[in-house]
Amino acid sequence: MNYDIIVIGSGPGGYVTAIRAAQLGFKTAIIEKENLGGICLNWGCIPTKALLKSAQVFHYINHAEDYGLNKVEGSFEFPNVIQRSRGVANKMSKGIEFLMKKNKIDVILGTAKVLKDKKVSVTDKEGKVTEYAGSNIIIATGARSRELPNLPQDGKKVIGYRQALSLPEQPKSMIVVGSGAIGVEFADFYNTMGTKVTVVEFMPNIVPVEDEEISKHLEKSLKKTGIEIMTNASVESVDTSGEGVKATVKTAKGNITLEADILLSAVGIAANIENIGLEEVGIQTDKGRVLVNEWYETSVPGYYAIGDLIPTQALAHVASAEGITCVEKIKGLHVEKIDYGNIPGCTYCHPEVASVGLTEKQAKEKGYEIKVGKFPLSASGKATANGNTDGFVKVIFDAKYGEWLGCHMIGEGVTDMVAEAVVARKLETTGHEIIKSIHPHPTVSEAIMEAAAAAYGEVIHI
Repeated sequence: MNYDIIVIGSGPGGYVTAIRAAQLGFKTAIIEKENLGGICLNWGCIPTKALLKSAQVFHYINHAEDYGLNKVEGSFEFPNVIQRSRGVANKMSKGIEFLMKKNKIDVILGTAKVLKDKKVSVTDKEGKVTEYAGSNIIIATGARSRELPNLPQDGKKVIGYRQALSLPEQPKSMIVVGSGAIGVEFADFYNTMGTKVTVVEFMPNIVPVEDEEISKHLEKSLKKTGIEIMTNASVESVDTSGEGVKATVKTAKGNITLEADILLSAVGIAANIENIGLEEVGIQTDKGRVLVNEWYETSVPGYYAIGDLIPTQALAHVASAEGITCVEKIKGLHVEKIDYGNIPGCTYCHPEVASVGLTEKQAKEKGYEIKVGKFPLSASGKATANGNTDGFVKVIFDAKYGEWLGCHMIGEGVTDMVAEAVVARKLETTGHEIIKSIHPHPTVSEAIMEAAAAAYGEVIHI
């Protein structure tokens, strides 16, 4: 079986790559060892958003009086919430199956291993091995939950994100280790549903990649909902010999012991680079990632890698963009390199967090003289009507040329607003151009225009 393109892995990197390759006229195959859609669709992005939506609806029901409605006693069956999330994921996976057929992409089920001379062996569930040849091999095997030596996951009491999506019953208490997007989203979900949640973060601030003001505001908001947060703290060891979990946590004031039903380890991801033939083929890796050039070709010509297994941002939309760029370059199209300084990041807790570009601290460290504008959602008519005024929009501009250096938002629905900043920065838009672009009223998106106006002393509504 000979192909122009063989893609290994069908996550948002792999399946998007395969579709774009097929659109460009390449004879394409995609290899998947589990479910089409990979981790993102089946055990990550999509099902977590389904859980968070259930939590949001539950929150609204229990706060009906805030909207002038009669009080309702909200209740739920935890397995039904999990079942809805799994149903959403399954529906999306079937959608990918349809797209493969529509684009005439051969789907090969099994575990892949790259071989020399641009070949791939695939072992199916029965153990049968079949070899395939491709002019170009694109590796998109993704990543998994990272395990720390002092936090070994047993899948029952010490779990990763995958188990957190399908627990048979709701725990009464949970320790979440790590406060990146995964940790914060699960902390928010379980806390909203009634689990007592404690977050342990090694860094001084939660969501540590975000602007410091955003991090501090989110911490305050989550604490108000009842989540306990410990920063500058680390879990040194866990004891699972009893009924639940006992975690020894190192803090500035000494060690303390936390007890809970379950501990969720959300300390990042590890790339799936083991046992896929990289060493035998001679593909170079460093610090657990595959090394590639600017067009995603590995150290061995004809073999490419994209997504979570290379040293770029481990985000679904980044993997998709890398795959498209990769196959378009193979096709010989005029391709623009991805600007990794203009990648949006989103955290879907409540309130949501979204950002792109430099933080205020980073801008200052780079030597920019800056103008900073902030607009609180408490001054937004739409946010007030929605009953969701917690949060603000913060924008950072270069004082000299007006370049939009960064945009940082916290509040309900901001993950759907950040694309404005991404596109505007791509087009090298200035602060005044944002101010003079008429935004619809009443919308929460007006807050971006108002924040830009605040940076230049022209804000109207505060």
